[in-house]
Amino acid sequence: MKTDITAQIADELVKKIELFEVTSGARRIGRIITIQDGVAKISGLPHVAYLERLEFPHNISGFAINLEEDAVGAIILGDYLRLKEGDEVEATGQLLSIPVDKSFLGRVINPIGEPLDGKSLIRTKTVYPLEKIAPGVVSRQQVNTPLQTGIKAIDAMIPIGRGQRELIIGDRNTGKTSIAVDTIINQRTENVTCIYVAIGQKTSRIAHVAAELARHKAMGHTIIVSAAASESVAYQYIAPYAGCAIAEYFMDQGKDVLIIYDDLTKHAWAYRQIALALKRPSGREAYPGDVFYLHSRLLERSCRMADSKGGGSITALPIIETQANDISAYIPTNVISITDGQLFLEPDLFNAGQRPAINVGISVSRVGGAAQAKAMKKVAGSLKLDLAQYRSLAAFAQFSTDVDEVTKKQIERGSRMLELLKQDRYNPMPLYKQVVSIWAGNNGYLDDIPVSSVGRFEQEFLTFLDHSYKKLLAALEKKKEVTLDFEKDLKKAADTFKKTFVSS
Repeated sequence: MKTDITAQIADELVKKIELFEVTSGARRIGRIITIQDGVAKISGLPHVAYLERLEFPHNISGFAINLEEDAVGAIILGDYLRLKEGDEVEATGQLLSIPVDKSFLGRVINPIGEPLDGKSLIRTKTVYPLEKIAPGVVSRQQVNTPLQTGIKAIDAMIPIGRGQRELIIGDRNTGKTSIAVDTIINQRTENVTCIYVAIGQKTSRIAHVAAELARHKAMGHTIIVSAAASESVAYQYIAPYAGCAIAEYFMDQGKDVLIIYDDLTKHAWAYRQIALALKRPSGREAYPGDVFYLHSRLLERSCRMADSKGGGSITALPIIETQANDISAYIPTNVISITDGQLFLEPDLFNAGQRPAINVGISVSRVGGAAQAKAMKKVAGSLKLDLAQYRSLAAFAQFSTDVDEVTKKQIERGSRMLELLKQDRYNPMPLYKQVVSIWAGNNGYLDDIPVSSVGRFEQEFLTFLDHSYKKLLAALEKKKEVTLDFEKDLKKAADTFKKTFVSS
């Protein structure tokens, strides 16, 4: 019996030996020299590439960011407290990438594509690199298609085109995120895919944005990439690049994409923290020397591609938070010089009840005029200049009791136009309604109405047109042009309504 068992074991060993194949493999292994604040220094990986993904113990990953002669500086994505000096690190030979797919729409994810909304894991084989060289001049085309924000003050005076980079800048709590969220909500009918990148925000605030978008049925065309304040600086650093990679996936399919970076001030803070941990030389405000390149290489990826390249576009609305209205600080001036214009929000206007609190004098759009709808361009052509003049005249009139009749009329008109441009949060307005409202203000229909009744006049006038002149509004919505015949019919409608309107 014993002999039979021995023979059986011998046969099995012979079979295993016959099936055994000699294979050879090479692994590039290094070791952690030092580790602190989510940044590790690694020896033994001389051939690792910039942004190459590294594998640490306990299924923790990271990527190389500092390539020195005798060591590699790496950022750790995950719980770095579980790692220690002497741990093995393996170079994967793959660049840092994020999975991309249309199934990400409606989801809240972290910067490496993992869901944060409690729903199922998103499985896809397509990946895009986080960092990519921006398309060249030949691959692009002119920005000439409007991106409607649904906000009267912006669409009329500081218009944004698809493929543009328009900075939203202002102090804390002046309505910067509200403008971004309103713009996302307005894309429900514009066929624009939206990506909201939250960098260093409170988790409760990100949840509030997601809830508002869901409440206004805007999550269906939106992806939220979240790197909250409680997350590591590594996630906050890669979050905007991850959002941009997802945007490029949709752009490569010929689609128009809107991406919000909320906000790049906190992104610069995260990068400064990483750079200091890597012992990089610090410069102005303790930022490393390449902090300009940090944002320029990100924002340059936003563009409108040529038709031969698919014709897609990425429109970027980066947000920068200032301290005490100081737009001459290091990061604000950097990003202003990179972008194609800025919307400057002022605390004084915000506290005075002017919402959105856009300072018309400083705000500018360098390419949006070429992309503005014809109808809006016709009715709001001189609006920005008129309001700028109104502000200087109103300031002058405070110190003088003797004001001539022309100046007085200009001040009266300006105060009513400012009131007309006020708009509630989460209430974007279609282009045709904006055109009609501004046309009524420019043509003197508000001049004899108290400022307190301007909002009610606008609301009731639009309701009146909806009920009695549907064809007129439908024609404007379709053609997006104010013709002489249209203006004649609109004047007739406005005269009829004005007779029935009673000021409070």
